[in-house]
Amino acid sequence: MTETPKPPQGKKLLDQYRDAIRLKQYSPRTEKTYVGWVREYILFHNKRHPREMGVDEINRFITHLVVERRASASTQNQAISAILFLYRNVLNVSLDSAALGFIRPKRGKRVPTVLSPEEARAIIANLTGAYKLMVQIMYGSGLRLMECLRLRVKDLDFTNRRIIIFDGKGGDDRETMLPESIIAPLQEHLRQVQVHHQKDLTKGGGSVYMPFGLDEKYPAAHKQWIWQYAFPASMPSFDPQSGITRRHHIHETALQKAIREATNLAEITKRVTPHTFRHSFATHLLQNGYDIRTVQELLGHKDVKTTMIYTHVLQRGANAVRSPLDL
Repeated sequence: MTETPKPPQGKKLLDQYRDAIRLKQYSPRTEKTYVGWVREYILFHNKRHPREMGVDEINRFITHLVVERRASASTQNQAISAILFLYRNVLNVSLDSAALGFIRPKRGKRVPTVLSPEEARAIIANLTGAYKLMVQIMYGSGLRLMECLRLRVKDLDFTNRRIIIFDGKGGDDRETMLPESIIAPLQEHLRQVQVHHQKDLTKGGGSVYMPFGLDEKYPAAHKQWIWQYAFPASMPSFDPQSGITRRHHIHETALQKAIREATNLAEITKRVTPHTFRHSFATHLLQNGYDIRTVQELLGHKDVKTTMIYTHVLQRGANAVRSPLDL
C-alpha cells in the first residue's frame, strides 16, 4: 500500500517576511536589520506566533528596549518599523493606529559635527588609496557613506564632471558635482580596478550584484565593466541571497576604521565619522555663499528644513549673534 504524499509545507514566517521585503525592493541591509528585529520580537515573547500578539505585545517589547536596553529613539523607531512591516505586509493584520501612536519616540535635535576645511584636509592627507578617494568624494560631493560605497563605474560622469546617485535615501535619484581635483587619481584608480576585473573574468568570476532584478532583464550585465563597483572589496564573497560568489564593494567598517585612524594621526579632538564629511560639505558650501536650495538638491533632502540645520553651525551668517562677552 502506497502512502499518500504529504502536502508541501508552507514557507516559514521569516522566509515570507524576506520575500515581502524583497518585493518592496528594500536594500539587503534593511532586510537583515528588519529580520533581526522580528526574530528578537518573537524570542522576547517566548516564540509566540506574531498573529497571536498585537499592540500590547509590541508596546511591551519596545518598553523592554527603552528600559532594559536603553535603546535610542532611532533604534526604537527602527524596531517598530520592522514589526509593523510584518503585520501589515505579511500577516495582513490591521493594528489599532491610535494605540500605536504614542509608542513612536521623537528623535531629539542634534547639532552635526563639522570640520573646518583645514581639519578635513588634514584627515584626508593621512589616508591613502581607495579610502582617500572615498573620503574626498564624501567631502567634495556630499555623498552619504553607503551612496559612496555603492558607486558603480557608470555613475561617474567624467565628461560632465558629475556623479549620479541612483536609488539614494528615499529611493530618489540625484546628481552632484565631481570635484575636478580628484578626476585624475580617480581615473587611475578605475584603471587598476579594471585590470583586476579582467583577471576575475578570466577565472570565471567578475560578477557583481544587480539591483531591482536587472540580472533577469539583462542576463549578461552583471559581468560588464560599467556595472562594477568603483570601490570593490579586495576579495570576492559569497552572496547568501543568490548563492553566488561575487565581488562586493568595500565594507563600511573598513572605511570607518580608516577614518578613525586618520583622525587620530591628525590629532583632531572631534568625533569624526564618514557622515561628518557630508555635514562639512554642506556647511562649507553655505559659508561660501551658495543658496540653501542648491545645497538641498545636492544633498538630496526632500525638505529644506532638513538642510536648515547647517545654518545653525555657521561661524557667521545673516542671523549671527555675538556673545555679550564679546560686545
